[in-house]
Amino acid sequence: MSLLAALLAAAVMVPATAARAAAPTDLIISEYVEGSSFNKAVEFYNGTDAAVDLSGYELFVSFNGGTSTATFPLSGSLAAGDAYVFADEDLAAYADQTTNASLWNGDDFLALRTTDDTVVDSFGTLGLDPGTSWGTPSTANNTLRRNADVCTGDTVVDDAFDPSQEWSEFGNDTFDGLGSHAVDCEGGGGGGSVVINEFSASTTGTDVEYVELYGPADTDLSAYTVLQVEGDEGSSNFGTVIGDYAVGTTDAAGFALLDSPSPALQNGTLSLLLVRDWTGETDVTGDLGTVVDSVAVDDGDSGDQTWAQTTLDGLFDGDANTFAPGGASRIPDGADTDTADDWVRNDFDLAGIEDGDPAPGEAYNTPGAPNAWVEDTGGPGGECGDPTVTIGSVQGDGATTPVEGETVAIEGVVVGDFQYDDEGFGNLGGFHVQDAGDGDAATSDGVFVYEGSPLVDVNVGDRVHVVGEAAEYETSGGASQTQVYADSVVVCASGVDLPAATDVLVPTDLAGLDDFTGFERYEGMYVTFPQDLAILEYFNYDRFGEIVLGTERQFQPTAVYEPGSAEAVALETYNDTARITLDDGLSTQNPQVTRHPNGDPFTLDNRFRGGDLVTNTVGVIDESFGLYRIQPTGPADFTVANPRPDVPDVGGRLQVAAFNVLNYFPTLDYPTGDPLDNACGPDMNQECRGADTELEFERQEAKIVAALAELDADVVGLMEIENSPTAVETLVAALNAEVGEGTYAAISTGYLGTDAIKVGLIYKTDSVDPKGEYAILDQSVDPRFLDSKNRPVLAQTFVEHGTGADVLVAVNHLKSKGSSCSDVGDPDLPDTEGGNCDGVRTAAAEAIVDWLDSNPTKVHPGNILVTGDLNSYDKEDPIDAIVDGGYVDLIAEYQGEYAYSYVFDGQLGYLDHALANADLAEDVTGAAVWHANTDEPDLIDYDMSFKSDGQDAIYAPDEYRASDHDAVLVGMDLDRPGNRNCQDRGKGNGNGCRP
Repeated sequence: MSLLAALLAAAVMVPATAARAAAPTDLIISEYVEGSSFNKAVEFYNGTDAAVDLSGYELFVSFNGGTSTATFPLSGSLAAGDAYVFADEDLAAYADQTTNASLWNGDDFLALRTTDDTVVDSFGTLGLDPGTSWGTPSTANNTLRRNADVCTGDTVVDDAFDPSQEWSEFGNDTFDGLGSHAVDCEGGGGGGSVVINEFSASTTGTDVEYVELYGPADTDLSAYTVLQVEGDEGSSNFGTVIGDYAVGTTDAAGFALLDSPSPALQNGTLSLLLVRDWTGETDVTGDLGTVVDSVAVDDGDSGDQTWAQTTLDGLFDGDANTFAPGGASRIPDGADTDTADDWVRNDFDLAGIEDGDPAPGEAYNTPGAPNAWVEDTGGPGGECGDPTVTIGSVQGDGATTPVEGETVAIEGVVVGDFQYDDEGFGNLGGFHVQDAGDGDAATSDGVFVYEGSPLVDVNVGDRVHVVGEAAEYETSGGASQTQVYADSVVVCASGVDLPAATDVLVPTDLAGLDDFTGFERYEGMYVTFPQDLAILEYFNYDRFGEIVLGTERQFQPTAVYEPGSAEAVALETYNDTARITLDDGLSTQNPQVTRHPNGDPFTLDNRFRGGDLVTNTVGVIDESFGLYRIQPTGPADFTVANPRPDVPDVGGRLQVAAFNVLNYFPTLDYPTGDPLDNACGPDMNQECRGADTELEFERQEAKIVAALAELDADVVGLMEIENSPTAVETLVAALNAEVGEGTYAAISTGYLGTDAIKVGLIYKTDSVDPKGEYAILDQSVDPRFLDSKNRPVLAQTFVEHGTGADVLVAVNHLKSKGSSCSDVGDPDLPDTEGGNCDGVRTAAAEAIVDWLDSNPTKVHPGNILVTGDLNSYDKEDPIDAIVDGGYVDLIAEYQGEYAYSYVFDGQLGYLDHALANADLAEDVTGAAVWHANTDEPDLIDYDMSFKSDGQDAIYAPDEYRASDHDAVLVGMDLDRPGNRNCQDRGKGNGNGCRP
């Protein structure tokens, strides 16, 4: 290779080969995933020379500094040089072992240990709660991979943990590396550190073909085979192994060349797989053995496919090539992050083998020798004052950047600082820059600069010069944000005046929809929203700090208009557009301090409710996870517009309530983290719900009791209570301990139906007595009522003390909209047409009407009240069926069209109903919904499953946010028996007629 030596001038980069660490002696933690939602995984790697029986190992997790722990035994065998993935069931596609137990957040401690408690490796510091993450790179919302030179685990569990020492960052929800790992260690590893280091398949003239491996020096690699897999869709061999090449021994420098495969490597789409212990299988989807490394080339033909972790196409290296590389080199030798960043395109004209001049950014062909390339030193200058382009030209006037993949230089003022810091605040991994503008209103003058770990600490008001690649950052939900991935950041000046914030309006009517689609033209810019915007939604507030704002409170289309009507569809469109999400500038989940819109921490003394107003919101526009967002840079004005109400006054001698108690389960759910440690339901084979721990149950019960005590109703229908013989009685005992022994009693029903939850009834013993026996409507009574979908109806007649008047209360909980009923022939419908299972609910409603006409309690009451969670908005078919059966919708009658008891996706409506037959409707004095739950953020509820310690502390044992549904309350003055026969209801007759 004397020609190569002659060519290695100053511009040629020959990265040094790093010294290898000592041979591995046990398993290590090789990858850590703390992604969005339940995307949690941890990978273990066997770097030894022998298989390991995992039944002797377990994963130990300590949450929040040790407030609770969980242990997960491992199973199976882990081959030498192989990796094993333990994950949440949501990542089952990547996992060897899964669980549906709650797993870690970024501030929790993990240890891999033997079953005799000997720690093999650890992640974090045992007994310490770091806040939101363990440092930089952040362990919150990130995937981290162990560096290749880490060959032994950290067995000291209480030492300081600095992820930057041994781990590399790969961003949120990165899973493509799970299941494989490589180390650079002396010996051992079963050859796990061996990689495909360089290949050549197509060159000028007669192809020069080879495959080079790199691994431990002087090591026998005869257990390895390189497989070539056909990827051209039109080939009869598509997806099969079309070449297998034996491997010899690495030389003193760690290189090994295959016996020349030439002319075997094809020039089209191909995958090269390095397999240990190849089985002889030729179908790429079969069991090939252990694939320890892979790389593929895709020539771009339609239908072609590759089977490698890393695929190199025509533009993989950012160059303006329209053809796939004929060969490529890892730079430096052995680099293995399972991304295209490891690879550099080889010179097509054989530079390195023959005389040639590679272009900047290309590699020499160096079979059997260290890889070398010509550094690309071109491109925009990185100093203040060097030529730049406008940010508008990077943003373009469309949804995506017109300069995707190009390196650009921009200069402007930092208008939003969201770099990672030690406290976990502002940790979006970068900052927003805005320039003076290009004069085009269709293009944004601001852009997000992504760094990951800060290159330079910047502050709002710094003028910066940034060089980096323009690209779209895509997140779930169809969002794509233009970003500059910074290669260099230079602060040119500080204390610079910010550009004037641009006023942006949320559309106020359908004519304003063009303004909404125009949010793209503000992406990355410094803006204010001067309007009074109502708080619509806060479902993601505790976890992600998100609050949805709108021009006014929004209503479900079918709570206002008939399903399927043009008006319902138009309202859905308007609701989708007349809103904007206020975020918190964090990627951290469940932070210790949760930001209030006014900029201060959310506390019980500084809180908000749905319908409160936020004005003059200031920040930068961000697009991610399917939404345009405001990332705040300062406080907004906040006005309490919807204060907490007292229990509504509905009048009447007798009051009946309906209350969904949100999975009140005295039987704990997952008390030890094992989903099978408790079983619920009539057959004791269903997952329990509700509280996970005794403390959670105490918090939950305290709130429900406070709400029931405040309601003070004579009869209460309950929904979402554990389907057990004792749950209702347990709640009554807790309630009586608060309001007085013997105040309430329960209708004891035992199990009802087959679900884990049921409905129930409680009543005040000094107000009413049960009359006759309770009755149940289920599928055995009427086949239209599917109790595999709906909860059975519970009906009981009560007689009022003093008057002898009676009323039948029928408590319902119909099938939700949250899952399909297509298995019973009920096709899914759009929300504007009633949503999933509308037919199931409608059939159940018709059955309810007919059943109640049949006098199910056998005591002939004249008054009937249908109440409970019907999971239907008031314009939908199930409610129509009951109203058509002779019942009056009391909430609509007394509260009007815009009543609500529930909020979903920021839209209001009432799922919780009270419908009276004609006789009872005459005696009703009022009906209302008590807004103690729906308008309150769930940050203040009992649940501690995901919240940080700081969030858990925002709790009070009061009636607010005891559930996610509001309670319904009906007042009535029941006629005495015989009143229905009075000839003149305006005069008394001595027989109990109302005077």
